[in-house]
Amino acid sequence: MSISMKDVEHVANLARLELSEQEKQLLTEQLNAILKYAEKLNELDTDNVEPTSHPVPLVNVMREDAARPSLSIEQVLLNAPDEEDGQIKVPAVLE
Repeated sequence: MSISMKDVEHVANLARLELSEQEKQLLTEQLNAILKYAEKLNELDTDNVEPTSHPVPLVNVMREDAARPSLSIEQVLLNAPDEEDGQIKVPAVLE
C-alpha cells in the first residue's frame, strides 16, 4: 500500500490545510516511509502469540473497599461554621 500525492491533497483539503507543492511531496514521502516500516510487521510470525489488550500485565493497585467506622455527627459538626438540627448550615444559593 502506498500514499499518492492525490491522497495527501484530499486529506489536506478535509483538514482545511493549504500545502505547497513542496510540502505535499514531503508529506507523501514521509507517509510512504511510515507505511513501508509498518509493513515489516507483516513479516513477523504471530501464529503462537496470544492476543493481549495491553503489553504488560496490569493489576489493581487500589485497596479493597471495606466498611470502616466513620466520624460521629458531633465530631463532624465541630468543624462546621454553622449547624442546625444536626446538619451543616450553609448560605442559601437559590431564592
